[in-house]
Amino acid sequence: VLLLFLCCLSPAAAGKLLVIPVEGSHWLSMKEVLAELSKRGHEIVVIAPDSKMLIDSSGIYELKTYPVPFKKEDIEEHIRSFSASCFSEEPFLTRFLNTWDHFRQTSAIFQASCRSLLYNKEMMKYIEESKFDAIFTDPLTPCGQIIALHFSIPTVFFLRSVPCALDIHAAQSPDPPSYVPRILSLNTDHMTFPQRVKNFLISISETFTCSIIFSPFESLASDFLQKPMTLTQLLSHGSIWLKRLDFVFEYPMPVMPNMIFIGGINCGQKKPLSQ
Repeated sequence: VLLLFLCCLSPAAAGKLLVIPVEGSHWLSMKEVLAELSKRGHEIVVIAPDSKMLIDSSGIYELKTYPVPFKKEDIEEHIRSFSASCFSEEPFLTRFLNTWDHFRQTSAIFQASCRSLLYNKEMMKYIEESKFDAIFTDPLTPCGQIIALHFSIPTVFFLRSVPCALDIHAAQSPDPPSYVPRILSLNTDHMTFPQRVKNFLISISETFTCSIIFSPFESLASDFLQKPMTLTQLLSHGSIWLKRLDFVFEYPMPVMPNMIFIGGINCGQKKPLSQ
């Protein structure tokens, strides 16, 4: 009986994966995963804007592009400006306002790219007819998740974090401001009372800031899916969260069972230090 049962089992079949990445350093880590998936026989299709910078053609996946209303040079200049502000030693309020402005600009670029993809009839027809098994995407821009919900395809998120802890809230993880330090606060997970108050005020400001930054995406998702949709509701449908974090460098925080920490992937391509 056992022998007959084993004969009925079929070997694991390779899947068909749709990849909707985010440009820049986010893509470099994601490409490492795609290389491994390709070795295991999975069929991979990457969809990217035609003004891409680092997303290139490769033998490990099929690359499809779509037109967008901005140039490659615009993206490069924006990334240079944002990178410079990250190393600024200006006062907290100045850094906060600069970061908010860069997030707003980034959101506008991503939203324009997403709209171009969602309303590209040829690309949408291709996705529908291809019958993908899963979507692999970075939720920093929720375009992949909008497509996943539209075509009822499971989603695997690949990320470090999302502004305003939207990933934490979408996955329904506990996020107490008294114990989890907020970005730009310079607090640790052991805070004095004034630091907890500061952390709490930052968490309130995040709600206001991200409602402005991500409201275009919420409007886009609601219009495309034909029902009211917040960004938290949109991301809450993700099946698995692969987070490029590690508690060696990050302060401990509560996580959900479908959140998997893969911080070591950031060291996939290592070089010896100079003298």
